[in-house]
Parts: sequence; C-alpha cells; structure tokens
Amino acid sequence: MALIAGSYERFIWGFSLKPITATSPSSSDGTLALAPLFSYPAHAGPIRCVAAAPRAGLAASGGADDSVRLYDLPTAADLGPLLDPCAAVSALAFHSIGPVPRNLLAASDDGLLHLYDADGFALLSSLRVFPRGREAADAVAVHPSGRVALAVGRAGGLAMLNLLRGRRSFACRLERPASAVAYAEDAAGGDRFVMAAEEKVTVHDSEDARIIHEMRCDKRVLAFAPAKNGVLYTGGEDRGITAWDLSSGKVSSRIEGAHSTRVKGIVVFDNRNDGSELSTLVASASSDGVIRIWDARMTGNEKPTPLAEVNTKARITCLAGSSLK
Repeated sequence: MALIAGSYERFIWGFSLKPITATSPSSSDGTLALAPLFSYPAHAGPIRCVAAAPRAGLAASGGADDSVRLYDLPTAADLGPLLDPCAAVSALAFHSIGPVPRNLLAASDDGLLHLYDADGFALLSSLRVFPRGREAADAVAVHPSGRVALAVGRAGGLAMLNLLRGRRSFACRLERPASAVAYAEDAAGGDRFVMAAEEKVTVHDSEDARIIHEMRCDKRVLAFAPAKNGVLYTGGEDRGITAWDLSSGKVSSRIEGAHSTRVKGIVVFDNRNDGSELSTLVASASSDGVIRIWDARMTGNEKPTPLAEVNTKARITCLAGSSLK
C-alpha cells in the first residue's frame, strides 16, 4: 500500500506501508512502518489536491501553479506534468475498472473540468461544470460505472456530469456549499453518494438524490472516505476520526484526539480479495504534517495506538492512497 500527500509548501510526499519483521521473540508481530518513496517540491505553488488509482500505483497532484503532475508509485517516478489546465487545479479523481485506470478528471478554478484518457493521458474533453460561469468545483467523484460524475462547487453548486457525452446533465444549488463528495455503498449494497457541508454529512440515494440520512459532527468536516463494508470515516476540525454506519446514519465507533490539529485527509485500505490485514487499515493526515495508520477494528477502543506514524513537518493539504503491485 502507498500514500501520497501534498502540502502548502509545494512539497509532495510518497510513502509505502511495509511490515516490520520481528527481531526477537519479544517483539510484537504485525508492526508497520511508513517507508519514504520520495519527497520534493513538485509544484511552483501550494498543492491543493491529490488522487490515486486504487490498485494501479498511479497518482496525480494538482497545484495552484495551474498544472497536474503524474507519479508512478511502485518506481517512485515523476511522470511529468499535464499542462491543459489554465487555472489553479481544485480537484482530481481517477476512474478505474478493476486494476486498470481508465480516466483522470481534473477541475480547475476557471470552472472547467478536464477529462483525460489514462492510457497516454490524452485530453478527451473539457466542459464547464456549473451554469454560473466560472464557479470552481471543490470536489469531484466518479460513479463506479464511469458513466457519470458528481461535482460540488465553491458557491454552492451541485452538478451531475455525463462523462460519455462530455456534457452537464443536471445542476442545482445547495443550501450550503459542500466541500466533499463521494460515491459509496451501504451494508446492503445500496448505491449512495455522500456530501459534507460544514459540520453536516448527508447520505443520498444515487438514483433520485433524495436524502436518506443527515449526520451531524461536532465541528466542520474536512475529509472523509467510504469503506466497502458500508462505513464512512470522517475527520476535520474536531481532530478525531468518526466511523458512521451508512445504513443507519449513526456513529459506529470513534477515535478521539486522533491528531493534535485538524484532520485534512483520510484514506481507507479495504481490499478484501485476499483477506489480508491491510483490508482493515485507515490512514489519516493532519494539518501539522503528521500521517498516522490505524487498525479500523481498534477504533472502538478508548485510546487506540496508531500502527505507524510519520511527521512530514509541513502543512499537509491533501492525502490519497493506492495499492502497490
């Protein structure tokens, strides 16, 4: 497993999650470490977003310097920039079919969404996300089918985009601007999408967008990540990590004080194909530069101990993760 983190100081970090072999009979088994893959100033301005193809080891970063950069995590290689955006990049998202990445979506501050073919990264189309001219998308999520995507805007817009035809199919105004959006499944396999607006997270039916649950957190939500078991992990200004049951809309567990500052990114490693221990791991990053790995089974404990930790000593702005094959 690998993580990629971006920072306000222009630096990009790559880490691989590796087990530490026990050196003595008294050593604890299952100890993990975040081994550095790379660290350097990848952009000419703050890094605003990162994304990773879940099982391909391919990642991307978007910056205030109007560029998208690509990375091959297994070889720790910088694959170079995409220069099509003409404004600061505000959101990134990959669409993959199994282990093969098919598309990369990049939203920019000029209100455009750029759709790339992940094989060679040719620009397929650019479309205006919202009817209100240059409203930028703060977050983008691609449906598992790859046919449509959702975008939430800085001025309160919500748009559904038809990726096959390269056009907007629906748009509306939200009561409050949302800062994050993602597709998810509940425990029964129901097709859902979730949005975060300030301290409220809403769960919607993907077919008609009706609200199924409203979940209120103590403070503003800055990051979330859905898991395959119908659980949504949220974090933000309350400095903790909360696990929500999407079927009931209730808290299932929580890590109080997971970080000493606000949580800026959450990644769930829940690949259950081989039943490995990595299927239960949650990664979190805070604005003071600390990245921690948690065992999701221990989130009900009063004060769980992270399985691994690293301090980048920078102001982290975003976090993404991918499997390393």
